[in-house]
Amino acid sequence: MPRTPSIKLPKDKRNLDVQIGEQVVRLTNLDKLFWPKLGITKRDLIQYYIDIAPALLPHLRDRAMVMKRYPNGAGEDFFFMKRAPSPRPDWIEICHIDHGSKGVIPFPMIQDLAALMWVINLGCIDLNEWYARCDETDLPDYLHFDLDPVPGASFEKVREAALLVKLGLDSLKIPNYAKTTGSKGIHVYVPIKRGPTQKQVWTFAKEFAYALASHEPKLLTAIYQVSKRPKGRVLVDYNQNAWGRTLASVYSVRPKEIPSVSTPVTWKEVERGIKIDDFRIDNVPARVKRLGDLWKPMTQAKGRFKLEAYL
Repeated sequence: MPRTPSIKLPKDKRNLDVQIGEQVVRLTNLDKLFWPKLGITKRDLIQYYIDIAPALLPHLRDRAMVMKRYPNGAGEDFFFMKRAPSPRPDWIEICHIDHGSKGVIPFPMIQDLAALMWVINLGCIDLNEWYARCDETDLPDYLHFDLDPVPGASFEKVREAALLVKLGLDSLKIPNYAKTTGSKGIHVYVPIKRGPTQKQVWTFAKEFAYALASHEPKLLTAIYQVSKRPKGRVLVDYNQNAWGRTLASVYSVRPKEIPSVSTPVTWKEVERGIKIDDFRIDNVPARVKRLGDLWKPMTQAKGRFKLEAYL
């Protein structure tokens, strides 16, 4: 993992300027409670992201960020923000993406620790990055399935569904990696070689999801319309592969009752049994220090799947 500065935020300062090389990050309202019942503050959230940055940053670099801001902490109102706020530090890099009638939108990118701290200081709890890099915003380098329990489905069913997705991808010799969503489900990601457009990736994901669900109709569904989904199933959500959609990134903290983290897991861990609450801001940095970044293959050029053969 790349080296980042070791920073420990002082407990006695509400506002703080942090020097990182030539960059200065202004942190504010560090004492604000983001999880009031647990006494967890904005300072604690930023410290988590500082600690996890060596593993996290390679997954975010060169990607536009959709900001989901919680100015008053988890459980409170939030709003989405695509345009990088102004004024902003001149060292925040921008990705300009054409949205047709909505014009060209300047998204911020998280290229380094300073930019990461700046974004979290704006009240972002989880991070939502573009599926394609900024140089080719319609050519993603991964596809994914969001395994989401329909009301009546347990997390045990989600784990079973994830293993079925893995089995299906393995049968096609497609590499795949799992992480908890930090919310209710499991994400399964596939690193792909750039080439297919976002629509082509979405089309493959849809066909795969429907084919898999047809083989396991008592457990899985690929029906996206909420009113038509059968209860007690696990949704194999392919639709988040559409252009402009995002999912919470790896190592994102989620704004739930506890600060759970979207965490890479091994398939053996999924088989043995895991729970969403097993992975939190208080234990994930130590886990990553012990195991390394289990999702490192998602950042590497080698081992990426050529999707064109199935289009």
